[in-house]
Amino acid sequence: MEAAVSPSTVLWLAFAVAFVFGAIGQKTHFCTMGAVSDIVNMEDWSRMRMWLLAIGVAILGSAALHAAGLIDLSKSIYRTPNFTWLSYLVGGGCFGVGMVLASGCGSKTLIRIGGGNLKSVVVFVVLGLVAYMTMRGVFGVFRVNVLEKAAVTFTGGQDIPALLTAAGLEAKTAFWLSVLAIGGGLTAFSLFKRDFWTPDNLLGGLGTGLAVVAAWYVSGHIGYLAEHPETLEEAFIATNSGRMEALSFVAPQAYTLELLMLWSDSSRVVTFGIATALGVIAGSFAWSILTGKFRWEGFASVEDTANHLIGAALMGFGGVVAMGCTVGQGITGFSTLALGSIVTFGAIVAASAATLKFQYWRLMREA
Repeated sequence: MEAAVSPSTVLWLAFAVAFVFGAIGQKTHFCTMGAVSDIVNMEDWSRMRMWLLAIGVAILGSAALHAAGLIDLSKSIYRTPNFTWLSYLVGGGCFGVGMVLASGCGSKTLIRIGGGNLKSVVVFVVLGLVAYMTMRGVFGVFRVNVLEKAAVTFTGGQDIPALLTAAGLEAKTAFWLSVLAIGGGLTAFSLFKRDFWTPDNLLGGLGTGLAVVAAWYVSGHIGYLAEHPETLEEAFIATNSGRMEALSFVAPQAYTLELLMLWSDSSRVVTFGIATALGVIAGSFAWSILTGKFRWEGFASVEDTANHLIGAALMGFGGVVAMGCTVGQGITGFSTLALGSIVTFGAIVAASAATLKFQYWRLMREA
């Protein structure tokens, strides 16, 4: 039996989806850290509504693909039976603090690299290095032996529909009730304010959400093999996890560094995550060049450098511990309605808001 599609096809499609995501992010200033910052500092909900709209659209679109039998969300890394609550809280908290110190999350780091930000290149390297250390190195021991020990097992799965089914609801009813209540509710909330309806806000929210849906389709449908010709087992082509993947930007940065460092090792190849990371940079770069907004930018001071180094390390550690970032868990994971993704989203927002308030308090005290 031969594969229905070649790995290169899946990788180029993943790159194309991420390219569009990167261009949209550069054009619309889609930024999850900026969304929290705007609320804390200016009480402006525009970018938060953009983020919530992306989540709502991702939930509705992913549910439609799932219901149509085109993908199976239970085959993602998010709907695991183990609800590692401490990992979600600690990882999300570290990531939330880190993205404030590093001036943006994992996806924003890639977008800024495309726009000429040299600070983000440093963040990329440190984030990827610490992420790798947390996956397979010294921090991985602590992650597995301490954080992941604190877990609750849900036999039916940790996603909201499964939990409602376990509580007595019929499975189909639980699924659509969850999708429409959460996905539809977030979409309606985002679009409720008429002044939110600007081209950039709508493009940022709708485009980002649809990019996640498209990534699910590429990995979970086009790249799906019911029976791999070599192993004779179910497989998802070119993914690092061996499961269906979409957009996430912490582990892929670690895998990108690994590939560059071990390029002569023929067992190291471009994967779905690496293709999406490179696609975001390329999309952002293309938009920056086309619009004349490409600008070189470096560190302003020693303190600025230190903040970015610490922030990058916290994001690398937190993103792996929590199994995702503001996009990986906050949109992609959230689109599966996994409880862990929702908890991580809350932890990231709470930690970043607290860090921003602390920075503001410190600034006022010095003034």
